[in-house]
Amino acid sequence: MTHRQSGQDLPRAQLLAQRAFATVERFMHIEASSGIILLVAAIIALAWANSPYAPSYFTLWHTHLSIGLGSLSFSQPLHFWINDALMTVFFLVVGMEVKREIHEGSLSDVRQAILPIAAAAGGVLVPAIIYITFNPGSPGLNGWAIPTATDIAFAVGLLALLGRSMPSSVRIFLLALAIIDDVVAILIIALFYSEGLDFSGFLIAGLGILMVLALQQIGIGSAYAYVIPGAVLWFGMLKTGAHPTLAGVVLGLMTPVVPVRMHERPLDMLARVVNDLIGRGSAANSNPETMSQQLRQLRLAQRELLPPVVRIQSALHYWVAFAIMPIFALANAGISLDGINLEVDGARWVTLGVITGLVLGKPLGIFGMTWLMVRLGLGTLPRGVSWAGIMLIGLFAGVGFTMSIFIGMLAFNDPNLLSAAKLGVLIGSLIAAILGLICGTILIRKRARMNH
Repeated sequence: MTHRQSGQDLPRAQLLAQRAFATVERFMHIEASSGIILLVAAIIALAWANSPYAPSYFTLWHTHLSIGLGSLSFSQPLHFWINDALMTVFFLVVGMEVKREIHEGSLSDVRQAILPIAAAAGGVLVPAIIYITFNPGSPGLNGWAIPTATDIAFAVGLLALLGRSMPSSVRIFLLALAIIDDVVAILIIALFYSEGLDFSGFLIAGLGILMVLALQQIGIGSAYAYVIPGAVLWFGMLKTGAHPTLAGVVLGLMTPVVPVRMHERPLDMLARVVNDLIGRGSAANSNPETMSQQLRQLRLAQRELLPPVVRIQSALHYWVAFAIMPIFALANAGISLDGINLEVDGARWVTLGVITGLVLGKPLGIFGMTWLMVRLGLGTLPRGVSWAGIMLIGLFAGVGFTMSIFIGMLAFNDPNLLSAAKLGVLIGSLIAAILGLICGTILIRKRARMNH
């Protein structure tokens, strides 16, 4: 008779470790968690950049990191590897989110998508116009796109803080709007913040795309096989003068939404292999080579149960939310307040333009365009979403943070203007978040009174 080991038989250290890992896993599944980690990283960066250890903060990000093979070497500051390489993974996930939404989500039906598309357009145009009115003809004018962006992690995380009393339709509308906002931000980066293009780079990028298509055509489903083609595409985008993170978007949009075709359905293969392994495992002289082959089939079937776009996005989600974005915030949110001169080159108006664009422009643009579309009969509010809910969505969309800082880094070479823009992003995002939480709390209490 076999003895089944119970949890009580496990060593105490192992039990404690399992409980700790379970707690961490629960924390990572809470939508607000990534926003909390991002906020902590930003606070650490600000504190570090304004502490007696500030020189070490700026020295760290300017430390060169090199990769090489033989006589070939590529050396760039750590700041480059974070903003231009690591953030490519972030944009890869964004590209896959867009692909999924177009295939089966809120963007798959034009009638359903028209309202968040229009709202997102208003949320881009009005903040840009407000910023331009603050900075007409000044050196800061190039930062007009900074207040147009929305940080998905923060926006959805803040909404999650309000609890389950908030209708799920509000979250879906906010998520759809934020994804469309990201698409617009990507187009803005490609069209307005890419320097003089070197067309020879497009040949390299095209080679990377052809490599991806060739691997897909012959049925290669392993994500690791696409690392080299992805690197070729990234290097091609870098050489063109366009921002190399756009390679992530291209790869995300190319990720298949259906599993690789197989001779046998993954579920059927799983059932067959498991039954065969159970039979062989009880045999006295099972063949290790045959079992090894069946285990490979088992891993293949397990992998192909989900479409690549779902599988890869799920695998990368935690790395992006809890590592890449916090590292980006740590590297870019550190503003030395002593080093900002708001009296030079209109830096003050850059800061005010960003704050006003995020805090007022975003909600006004989103609410106004949504109202106009409903008024014209071109769309209807989703079930469970009130006009107060639209205003709440507009306020949370004003939390730009990651994407706004990212665009700011592309817009300004002047360190003082860049610091002024970052200051505006941090203050504006904080005000928008606080107003959103206040508005959400009032909305929840009002709903509770109506239900009673």
